[in-house]
Amino acid sequence: MAGVREVRAPSSLSPSRASDFMQCPLLYRFRVIDRLPEKPSAAATRGTLVHAVLERLFDAPAGERTAPRAKALIPGQWDRLRETRPEVTELFADDPDGERLAGWLAEAERLVERWFTLEDPTRLEPAERELFVEAELESGLRLRGIIDRVDVAPTGEVRIVDYKTGKAPRPEYAEGALFQMKFYALVVWRLKGVVPRRLQLVYLGSGDVLTYDPVLADLERVERRLHALWEAIRQATETGDWRPRPTKLCGWCDHRERCPEFGGTPPPYPLPVGPAGSGTG
Repeated sequence: MAGVREVRAPSSLSPSRASDFMQCPLLYRFRVIDRLPEKPSAAATRGTLVHAVLERLFDAPAGERTAPRAKALIPGQWDRLRETRPEVTELFADDPDGERLAGWLAEAERLVERWFTLEDPTRLEPAERELFVEAELESGLRLRGIIDRVDVAPTGEVRIVDYKTGKAPRPEYAEGALFQMKFYALVVWRLKGVVPRRLQLVYLGSGDVLTYDPVLADLERVERRLHALWEAIRQATETGDWRPRPTKLCGWCDHRERCPEFGGTPPPYPLPVGPAGSGTG
């Protein structure tokens, strides 16, 4: 029937979707099962723009990778982003004189400029940029994601780098920030048989660089955690039991009107539902 979207059970896991489920199973359902639309966020869109600029800068010869050149890339990458994701124009629909847009672009410039105080692109030759990776574990669970940058030393050691346009977390929350990086390290290990030498988070919002040198035991722990998480997702998929988990983050959620915690009703569940504990594995 035309216009009806086919709904399938989840078949793979990315760092962002894993984080969604850990934050709130119902949020995961809204994003993965129901695929409910979400309004573009100014902060997230700026992050996408800055990522695109830092990726494109490496197209230039090493000696030409300067802050002025990087900032000069911003208008063109913003035009490209609006072409590929027209919904982002909603962000400035009520900005007829362009004042808010100008301030938003100026903040993107500041973030790009700050990167040059944290890393020297004239001394870097990334092996990969915006690298899509996917690996299937022995259990059949598929892991996938996009790594911002992969550096490979002449000795063969691998460094995974991720750009963050926000501020570095407080030390007690650093483990949560590293989860995504350990996820990527696990995928690289399963694909290449190599444990990355270093994981590096570059926080452009605060000018911090967080590094972690993983060992095999770290990746094995992450793998066990992901298997447990996937089992919980499988159970929720089969039973239709996606429970909301209220936190302070609820204030930023696009789906509050559909959330039972705020008096809402989720859309009808589009997958077959069986009794709790059903399933083949």
